[in-house]
This record gives sequence, C-alpha cells and structure tokens, in this order.
Amino acid sequence: MTDYDRQNEFRPEIPSPARVYNYILGGKDHYPADRVVAENTIAALPSARDAARENRGFLRRAARFLAAEAGVRQFLDIGTGLPSYGQVHEVVQEIAPESRVVYVDNDPVVLAHGRDMLHGIDGTAIVRHDLRDPEGILADPALRRLLDLDRPVGLMLVAVLHFISAAEEPYELVRRLLKPLPAGSHLVISHATDDGDDDVEAALEENYKTSSSAHVRTRAQVEAFFAGLDLIDPGVVWTPLWRPDEASSPLSDDPSRSVCWAGVARKP
Repeated sequence: MTDYDRQNEFRPEIPSPARVYNYILGGKDHYPADRVVAENTIAALPSARDAARENRGFLRRAARFLAAEAGVRQFLDIGTGLPSYGQVHEVVQEIAPESRVVYVDNDPVVLAHGRDMLHGIDGTAIVRHDLRDPEGILADPALRRLLDLDRPVGLMLVAVLHFISAAEEPYELVRRLLKPLPAGSHLVISHATDDGDDDVEAALEENYKTSSSAHVRTRAQVEAFFAGLDLIDPGVVWTPLWRPDEASSPLSDDPSRSVCWAGVARKP
C-alpha cells in the first residue's frame, strides 16, 4: 500500500503525521498510536515542540506578509494539517476581510475538523486532495468557485514537501502547481532538514512509523524549489529568522534547532 493509499483511509491504529504534529503542538486531536510516535519523537529531538511552534509562527508571519505587504487576496494552503490557532484565514482576513482561502489535505480527520472549523466562515473551503496530484487540486470545483487563478495566489507549502520522496519528483510537483498561477503569485515553503541537528535522523526514524515517511533536504535543495522566482528577503533561513516579530523565540540563541528551512518568493 502506498503513502497515498494509506492516507486516504481512516486508520486510527496507524499514526498520522497531522495528528502527531497536533500532539507535539499541544492539541487534542490524536489517538494512542499518534501519541506514542510523538513522545518518541520528542525524546529523540528535544527541540521538537519549539520547532513545531516556530514553524507555525513562520506560517503566520508569511501569511501576514502576503496580505499586508504583497497585496495577495487569494491563498491555497496544501497540507494544512489539523486546525490550530492562527490558521491562514484568521491571519489574512483580519488584514483584508475579502481574502479567500482554500485548504487542502488528504487526512480524513483533518477534513472533518476543518469543515467544522470553517462552517459559516465566508471565503473559505477545505477540499480533499493529495499534493501528488496538482492538476486535481487546481481543477477542484470548490477551489474554482473561490479562487480566480487569473489573479495572484499565495501558495502555501508549509511543512509538507518533506513528505514527498525524491522518486515522487517534488520539484516537478511544485512546478506544476505554480505554472498555471499568474505573475505576482507567491510560494511559501518550510522544509525539514538535518543540516544543523544530528538528532533529526533519530526523530525521523519515528516518523517512518506514520502513514507518510519524511525526507530531509539541505538548504541548497530547499532553495532549488524557488528556482525562477524572486526570493523575498531574507531568503531561505531557519524558521525563527524569517522576518521575526517582537515576540522572543525560544530558539533565538540557536535557530538551527528549529530543524526547518523557510522562505517566500514571488513569481515574476
């Protein structure tokens, strides 16, 4: 059974990356199998909780930048995960209430919680697709009702590309998602790495027990996702270092413990 097949059926006895991540963030939407993997991950990588929070912080800051500074009003968040404070629509609609946000995930639990969270919120939808099917995502009727693909889109691929193996051609998947989007669209990525922390490998061994295995990439490999785009300052950096706000980061003294590279770029 492939990763795609396993994620498209509800199997609470198989740990889910989204539910493991939810537990690490302090959420409540997980099962015993998820908690075992999460606790083992934290034991192998003591900075895991802070790293997860830093990743969410990057997502919020990037969304805020796109809405407030880049003028983007349409957002496509793929691999959204289970709802938590500071979802993209909460950030961008506070700045520009007319903003529209489509979330994409293939985890049945994520879909159920997402639909409940978004009920009654104008300009939002969540649809069930897999990142490995860009054309299916972009052709989804619910997405096409909300997003005008002739206008700039903020494409959010936050902490999801590391679940795509080299054999599944992650760079090609990103290219196929970006190709139909017009100039002025932006790409937002965060991606796990072992560049700065030897404990990441042990933590990933736990991840192999979930429905999707993870694949770290170097800074240069993450930068390659932005080929042909205009990188926004400060470029590809550790998540706490991407346009930090006034709130102090627990990883400010050693940002490499965030174990994720992050960047935002504009399609010319």
